[in-house]
Amino acid sequence: MFTKQFEIRWSDIDANRHLANSAYINFMSHTRMSYLLEIGFGQIELAKQSIGPVAFYEHIFYFREVFPGKPITVSLQLRGLSEDGMFFEFLHNFYDYKGRNFASCEMMGAWIDLNERKLMALPQDMLDNFKGLEKTADFKVLTKEDTRRFNRKPKDLSQ
Repeated sequence: MFTKQFEIRWSDIDANRHLANSAYINFMSHTRMSYLLEIGFGQIELAKQSIGPVAFYEHIFYFREVFPGKPITVSLQLRGLSEDGMFFEFLHNFYDYKGRNFASCEMMGAWIDLNERKLMALPQDMLDNFKGLEKTADFKVLTKEDTRRFNRKPKDLSQ
């Protein structure tokens, strides 16, 4: 399992003096990008391929408060991947300094061609690297239909 440790900074807390929900998003994003850098998906490589990641959703489940003063650890596992690598789903877990799980997040996204502005499959060499991430026990091969299960697009204001 890929993990990254963080110190909770003053800017990471909210008015209730515990970890702010925006900090969870930032810590998860930093964890994902650290993993991608480790497997060769750095900014230079992504720019060469004109590829960028796009998030479809992030569902966070909070179990207990966490406060500044002790480090936290954020894990990353692969919960789903389409055969061509276009779609991916991650599971993040948050642990306090004693190893207690205080939050969890399901995140789904895809890869976009930054020139065409369309979703795209990963090149095979990148897909092979991506598949090395530890999979969750409930890992599944994703299809386009899996990306639509939470489709709740509201009506446009113009209607």
